[in-house]
Amino acid sequence: MPVLNRIAAFAEEMKGWRRHLHANPELEFDCHQTAAFIVARLREMGVDEIHEGIATSGVVAIINGQGEGPTIGLRADMDALPIEEMTGAEHASVVPGRMHACGHDGHVTMALGAAKYLAETRNFAGRVAIMFQPAEEEGGGGGVMVEEGVMDRFGIARVFGIHNAPNVPLGHFQTTPGPLMASVDTAWVTVTGKGGHGATPHECVDPVVAVVAMVQAVQTIIPRNVYAMDEAVISVTQIHAGTASNIIPEVATFCATIRAFKPEVRALLKRRVLEIVEGHAQAFNVRAEVEYDWGYPATVNHPEEADFAAAVAAEISGEAAVNARANREMGSEDFSYMLEARPGAYLFMGIGPGAGLHHPAYDFNDEAAPVGASFLARLVERAQPSG
Repeated sequence: MPVLNRIAAFAEEMKGWRRHLHANPELEFDCHQTAAFIVARLREMGVDEIHEGIATSGVVAIINGQGEGPTIGLRADMDALPIEEMTGAEHASVVPGRMHACGHDGHVTMALGAAKYLAETRNFAGRVAIMFQPAEEEGGGGGVMVEEGVMDRFGIARVFGIHNAPNVPLGHFQTTPGPLMASVDTAWVTVTGKGGHGATPHECVDPVVAVVAMVQAVQTIIPRNVYAMDEAVISVTQIHAGTASNIIPEVATFCATIRAFKPEVRALLKRRVLEIVEGHAQAFNVRAEVEYDWGYPATVNHPEEADFAAAVAAEISGEAAVNARANREMGSEDFSYMLEARPGAYLFMGIGPGAGLHHPAYDFNDEAAPVGASFLARLVERAQPSG
């Protein structure tokens, strides 16, 4: 793939970084060993400032360019997933029940590669702030970093990030102006009735039939309450009830993931879920409690920054390898909080064929790391030319 010559020269070093990170995954905010590895590499590179302990284990590296100018932010997430690895690779996870199944090891490696290049060349004005963020998968570390004032503290004017995309051709980029990824909320519903013998249902208040009715009704929200052109998803992903064939349980539960792009649609979905659960609870004479987790907002690219990032990607991989008007996705990202705080854009970068994200056989393609690092480095140089 077309990459910057200097970055191509240390591609093997980047592979070593990535495989070390892959073998030593950490979860959520507890990314302290990962952060220590990152800090050690940054010190070897001679970056100008290293700030640790942001959002518990996050790191921000500052690299000064030539002359005055704004600060551009680049973000890489660090955390892994609670999945037992099945790759069989020599660099497989050494921690049982944890693995980098989403490629955040590759994201960190690409950001470190860009940092090494930028610290050597300094062919840009102003500063770059490279943010290594914990807890993307669970916990909203991006939001915590914003809440802790990372944008104001470092004077970040614009912010960019990329995510790897398996089964997209290696080095191909995809993005779009406006909403790129959906918001994500979760409803946990607990229905309590009166348990008893399955042979005497008239003496019981059956929570199972209430849950079944609620689930069926919840699935009507999108086709009957949401305008057909406003994409949204409600998927009931768990139902739990009962312990034996002849017992009507006291309690039944279900869980749903709820996704949308527009804030008003997101609010509508919440309102209708609550109304349906409450109404059915009255109809079936049960008690229902809803724990509604208001999760990550939609990831919304700023149009100017999205077009700019796509143009830089075309410089790296060629115009034919960039889709600047890609389809939106119903997945979610806590980079959304950073895009709410500052103008910026998020992109997907293909890593070639392989197992999908969050699959136990997934492994980041090391050939993609120099491409991603080249994109991030060139993004800084084009956004803030040194004159």
